[in-house]
Amino acid sequence: MMNIKAFTLVSAVERELLMGDKERINIECVECCGRDLYVGTNDCFVYHFLLEERPVPAGPATFTATKQLHRHLGFKKPVNELRAASALNRLLVLCDNSISLVNMLNLEPVPSGARIKGAATFALNENPVSGDPFCVEVCIISVKRRTIQMFLVYEDRVQIVKEVSTSEQPLAVAVDGHFLCLALTTQYIIHNYSTGVSQDLFPYCSEERPPIVKRIGRQEFLLAGPGGLGMFATVAGISQRAPVHWSENVIGAAVSFPYVIALDDEFITVHSMLDQQQKQTLPFKEGHILQDFEGRVIVATSKGVYILVPLPLEKQIQDLLASRRVEEALVLAKGARRNIPKEKFQVMYRRILQQAGFIQFAQLQFLEAKELFRSGQLDVRELISLYPFLLPTSSSFTRSHPPLHEYADLNQLTQGDQEKMAKCKRFLMSYLNEVRSTEVANGYKEDIDTALLKLYAEADHDSLLDLLVTENFCLLTDSAAWLEKHMPLQFFSFLFLFFFLIPFQLWVNIVNGDVQDSTRSDLYEYIVDFLTYCLDEELVWAYADWVLQKSEEVGVQVFTRRPLDEQQKNSFNPDDIINCLKKYPKALVKYLEHLVIDKRLQKEEYHTHLAVLYLEEVLQQRASTSGKGAEATETQAKLRRLLQKSDLYRVHFLLERLRGAGLPMESAILHGKLGEHEKALHILVHELRDFAAAEDYCLWCSEGREPPHRQHLFHTLLAIYLRAGPAAHELAVAAVDLLNHHATEFDAAQVLQMLPDTWSVQLLCPFLMGAMRDSVHARRTMQVALGLARSENLIYTYDKMKLKGSSVRLSDKKLCQICQNPFCEPVFVRYPNGGLVHTHCAASRHTNPSSSSPGTRT
Repeated sequence: MMNIKAFTLVSAVERELLMGDKERINIECVECCGRDLYVGTNDCFVYHFLLEERPVPAGPATFTATKQLHRHLGFKKPVNELRAASALNRLLVLCDNSISLVNMLNLEPVPSGARIKGAATFALNENPVSGDPFCVEVCIISVKRRTIQMFLVYEDRVQIVKEVSTSEQPLAVAVDGHFLCLALTTQYIIHNYSTGVSQDLFPYCSEERPPIVKRIGRQEFLLAGPGGLGMFATVAGISQRAPVHWSENVIGAAVSFPYVIALDDEFITVHSMLDQQQKQTLPFKEGHILQDFEGRVIVATSKGVYILVPLPLEKQIQDLLASRRVEEALVLAKGARRNIPKEKFQVMYRRILQQAGFIQFAQLQFLEAKELFRSGQLDVRELISLYPFLLPTSSSFTRSHPPLHEYADLNQLTQGDQEKMAKCKRFLMSYLNEVRSTEVANGYKEDIDTALLKLYAEADHDSLLDLLVTENFCLLTDSAAWLEKHMPLQFFSFLFLFFFLIPFQLWVNIVNGDVQDSTRSDLYEYIVDFLTYCLDEELVWAYADWVLQKSEEVGVQVFTRRPLDEQQKNSFNPDDIINCLKKYPKALVKYLEHLVIDKRLQKEEYHTHLAVLYLEEVLQQRASTSGKGAEATETQAKLRRLLQKSDLYRVHFLLERLRGAGLPMESAILHGKLGEHEKALHILVHELRDFAAAEDYCLWCSEGREPPHRQHLFHTLLAIYLRAGPAAHELAVAAVDLLNHHATEFDAAQVLQMLPDTWSVQLLCPFLMGAMRDSVHARRTMQVALGLARSENLIYTYDKMKLKGSSVRLSDKKLCQICQNPFCEPVFVRYPNGGLVHTHCAASRHTNPSSSSPGTRT
């Protein structure tokens, strides 16, 4: 957990302003409507204050409360709840189980004396369904047991419109349209009082702690769940956000997007709805009220009222960026979209992405930086300007103000580390090469190409000449000195290559029709062959797009037919090629097939990518034929083969893509890859009614596996066939065919226990004959193997007895056949030829095979 300062707690109503020197007066409830603040106390008074907000340039705003008046309601009970209905100029006051209507300005009760009796608590419907602008909809929990009532409240009268009974006693309620979110004694539920339909959400023990039910937006509620979780629930009974983890002792909650604020006995905690992390903790003792009113969050103790003033989101984001917490800053920035006008947000968000990009760049996280620069539409000259002298002297560029980063130049950023500086220059070369032909370069191509030329020259990069001989916007007058300094010998050599490449460009012009020449009608294929075997990598990349635009199927051969030794040298990285082919779907499929099927590269990304491309093409074909074609297309057959043969693709990802696509066969294959064989076979049997496919599934899925695995699959399929159902007869026929055609794949004893007693022996004759034949064969094979093992054991036993049968005579005159020294003790090693050696000599011979040996040791 990393804290940020999202809110500041400021006082709104001091104790002296509310109660003076009266010690026993306590705040029971508060209500805020615009600048009007109402406070209800335990001695049955309602106080009206006028809030005045005073912005402070260097800090959070302050509030001044001016007391307007207070009025006693005529009871001896505390004021339990206050709700403002500004459209009616009425304040709804719950006191002594009765809701009274009073004027918001003078706190006088309405002359008609209209009130709602028998209310334990109540909530306003902020998404009303009546359509009448001169009334508000009020939902009360009645003092009558297990009863909810809906009322329409007008300026001077109330009208009951609905009474709902619940299964348990309701304790808290929030309303949205026709939907009630209720906390019952043991669970939360969503109830549609229009249709009478209820949906359980999750259990909750109200005896351990009071429930919390709060409407936080259209058709969405925040609930206090078990285990200290703040749970989100929609009227559909689902959660579209992950829960936040707050204290076990939370007594109040409020929402100020993008934060959930929770109150317990000692603290106010702030949690992000975007990443569910706790962001801030504010000490606050004796608090018992926490509510949000039109974006203003108010918290109160029994003696005072306070306001949580949010820091501007832009300030919070900049604080996060200053702390190098890029991910949190980006999450918060995305979440701020709903609170900021669209145009202002886009400008702000682009700047934040650019700042985040420079932070990642300074940490040498170049891939992340590049993506952020692209997403933030960075003026690439901001990046070039970090590198001294790369921008042309004629460039009019000035850095953004306020600055996007804190660095003067690359030397300061790397602190003079030459290795880091070299990495930064390699990144800029790569990045400029990528963006120079995109919209990013529009308007300042001279700056980009000139900077790239200088970087290539300094690094003696192979791409320098390629840059010069192709269309470019380099300012040679600005770069000449740089070229002479870094590569004086090569400065003029590029002219030779330029003239060498003219014939190749001429070929391209002829194929394009820019030059008329009918000498060769197959010139395009010749160019493809030339590029296929060309060793100049830059030249191949320069014309790859051109050959692919002419023909994707032929052009891709530039990459698929390259010699194997060149591929092994990594001259052409497959990832780079795939990135190049993204604009050419047919060529991309051909190249991935080349990698996966022809070259058998074991890389998950390639297998998954190919499967996704197959799937997308299948879905497009089905859409164009309105899904009527029952025959599998060629692409669909390729997809199935890939799914069956490969074990490298992301199964869960593809299964999610297949959801609802109407491709049950492919779904079954994927379930099989997950080991969910029963689910896969269920699809083949009950959805497709393809019994042959189910049998094939058992065969290919057990290919290369142990026999028990295949037997398990066939038994699973048989069990599915034998389950009673609407198509029991058809499945019974399939079961008989399965047994009769694959008798050797089953455990006959287990099958006989599974079969219905009504099946005849004649029906299963082929299965029984096959099972018997297999059983007899297995038994005889085991007998043969056992006999061979016994014979081998008998041979070894004979050899052992023969060796033990002869005596060995050892005397002090007997010499070791290796070292030729006599034996000093009766310990020796005997070889089959009868030779005797010392044990240490035998060990030495064993570790040194080049030494002489009398024979094989026993």
